[in-house]
Amino acid sequence: MNRIARYSLPLVVASGVAPAAAQDISSAYTKLDVRRDCTHRPGKAVEDYGDWRCKGYTGMSMWLGAGDQRMYVSFGSKAKDEPAVGQTLAPFNDFYKGVVEWRLANGKPFAAIMRWNVKRAADMENREVRGRALVVTRLPPGAVCHLGYVDALANPNANELAREIADRHARDFSCGKDTPIVLGKITPGEDFFSTKP
Repeated sequence: MNRIARYSLPLVVASGVAPAAAQDISSAYTKLDVRRDCTHRPGKAVEDYGDWRCKGYTGMSMWLGAGDQRMYVSFGSKAKDEPAVGQTLAPFNDFYKGVVEWRLANGKPFAAIMRWNVKRAADMENREVRGRALVVTRLPPGAVCHLGYVDALANPNANELAREIADRHARDFSCGKDTPIVLGKITPGEDFFSTKP
């Protein structure tokens, strides 16, 4: 089971990562609506909602799967074989529609940031899903996996924190070995980033 690392600002730049200014770091954005933009393959079990094949920035393959009220997202030509296929958030969650922020180094994507809907403990008595979590995913080349999380409700600067995780850690992050990073504050009483549903 992966553990989650929680950091408070400031962070030290990981060794081997050149300063952002020297790498021409930027963002690109793509909208995604799985019901409109993707090919769906229905699931066969009661709690298997199937999966979707989509295209992201510069045509990068995306795979989204859902079941038991939780979502899984992976990227790349071998998306279905990547560690990200088995990673989700502990509470009920989804990302059926939204914007993907792609972090680019010299025009090439190295991380994706997605704002997932997360059911908070306070939402359990009704149908509303008010929690929001930014999930930062490492992209190919190399393995694809979650490398960090930000509680978007608790942090007004959540996007900046997610970019910081991506820019400082994505290219040197070792999936299955390194511990995913949680940056910023956490909504009191919530545990969005537990690794076990």
